[in-house]
Amino acid sequence: MEKTWRWFGKKDPITLNMLKQIGVEGIVTALHDVPLGQVWTREAINNLRSEIERHGMRWSVVESLPVVETIKYAGPDRDEQIEIYKQSMRNLAAEGVKTICYNFMPILDWARTDLEHPNADGTSNLYFNLAEFAYFDIYILGRENAKNSWDADVLARVEELRATMTPEKEKRLVENIIIKTQGFVRGNFSENDLNPVEKFRELLKLYKGIDRDQLRRNMEYFLKAIMPVCDECGIDMCVHPDDPPMQILGLPRIVTCDEDINWFLNAVDNPHNGLTFCAGSLSAGAHNDVVKLAKKYASRTHFVHARICNVMPNGDFKESSHLDPRLIEVIRIFEKEKPGVAMRVDHAPLMLGDEKMGYNAGYSFHGRMLALGMVSGIMATIHSEKQ
Repeated sequence: MEKTWRWFGKKDPITLNMLKQIGVEGIVTALHDVPLGQVWTREAINNLRSEIERHGMRWSVVESLPVVETIKYAGPDRDEQIEIYKQSMRNLAAEGVKTICYNFMPILDWARTDLEHPNADGTSNLYFNLAEFAYFDIYILGRENAKNSWDADVLARVEELRATMTPEKEKRLVENIIIKTQGFVRGNFSENDLNPVEKFRELLKLYKGIDRDQLRRNMEYFLKAIMPVCDECGIDMCVHPDDPPMQILGLPRIVTCDEDINWFLNAVDNPHNGLTFCAGSLSAGAHNDVVKLAKKYASRTHFVHARICNVMPNGDFKESSHLDPRLIEVIRIFEKEKPGVAMRVDHAPLMLGDEKMGYNAGYSFHGRMLALGMVSGIMATIHSEKQ
């Protein structure tokens, strides 16, 4: 697999020079300065691509070309936004960038409640506490009938949590769930928002009456509209699984499991319609066997995210080691079935001062460098076994 790295552009404190020195071969990035819903111009794409190539690497994957909310909920300007999306695709292809990662998650791209959960070795990891997330849903967001979405065990934990909750802890939850995990990936929220919770409530209203079946129809509509551009330009689209792979905040999630993946691949059965195999997102659901899923969908995978999660008996989950046996097997499968596919390490620990550097949540330097070393060692071992 091609060893790639998610880089957040020229403002990223992790420089291309640093990445070249640690063995990165390809860059995963986006035009982060372009507002949502606007065309990515060839000039802007060329400028960023040239910067990457000057450092001896290539722009391997776009992550992400955002699918704006109006496409997801089928707003009145959906077709206009799809045409804008298609033009950006053509411009990317004209500059030689032909793998596009995207997602179809309403409002929230991904969710965590703790961005620096302490580990025994002094590092820290991302963590999802189901009770804290439910508390956010019920008592901060105040979603109507929110309690009906959670089972009795979670609600009991929520009430225990409520007894010790403080305004400072509530503020941290809002920052972790809405701001720090979202602001750098899609543009719905930013640190400048004066009332992010109210903004979130307004976005939720856009999805009133949208259930799983309707969201599936909207995704199918989008895919059928863009596949001719994929055929014309040789572009591979690869949807990212929902993170976490469950229904949250009353919003439908439609890329959560084997049945969901099978559905969207067959709804638009075109080899350019593929999957970003994020072992971490999929493994955050105890219902998913990531090794079996990798075997089943390797041929339709256009991009791999190398990370893995451990799910606790109570439904909480956290990032696991990149030497987890499940991840080793996933890497083995893709090295055999799709040896040229782009792969990036993902969501590594904060360590050796990473926490002081202001990196985006989940995207440390030292932690990801350690993870890249681990994955590179796994790949080298697999290669030696073939000889």
